[in-house]
Amino acid sequence: MEKKDTRSDIIRIGTELISRHGYNATGIDLLLKEAGVPKGSFYHYFKSKEEFGLAVIDQFAAFYSPRITALLTDETCTPLGRIRALLERTLAQLTQNHCSRGCLIGNLGQEMADQNERFRARLDEIFDAWKQLFAACLQEAQTAQELDSRVNADAMASFILSGWEGAILRAKVMKSPQPLQDFIEVLFKVTLR
Repeated sequence: MEKKDTRSDIIRIGTELISRHGYNATGIDLLLKEAGVPKGSFYHYFKSKEEFGLAVIDQFAAFYSPRITALLTDETCTPLGRIRALLERTLAQLTQNHCSRGCLIGNLGQEMADQNERFRARLDEIFDAWKQLFAACLQEAQTAQELDSRVNADAMASFILSGWEGAILRAKVMKSPQPLQDFIEVLFKVTLR
């Protein structure tokens, strides 16, 4: 018989609830009811709701960051093709979930950056790591003469990350994948051509 990993279950269920309702609207009682564990279990694994929220962020980053890394370092594709593949995959996921979830890191950034400095700092670290992945991919594109060498790769990486996250946010608000479709089209037909 497999041993139940209660801490992982709480984080997994908490991630789902926070994705749907937000951090502030996700109460500990609802979380514990969904997880089927007593309140004492929560405080055995987490000192506070804040510590739990940071664990959710870390778990999401541990899951999602390697996927971004794999896409942006896939040498079977051109560097700009890798960026396009990442954005197209996001578009497919948004379409599949009817634009209802978005990016957990972006959602929490919108909700928590002004409310909790520890959350803000951790979210900023994750966004910065993603930006660095985009920048490295853009530098490879420059080396391959796929992108003009005069383009500031760091600034362009920041632009792509901000545009990607902003398009996801607008897609959620509009309940339409159109903002991300528009971003991808303008990025590749105008900005990176």
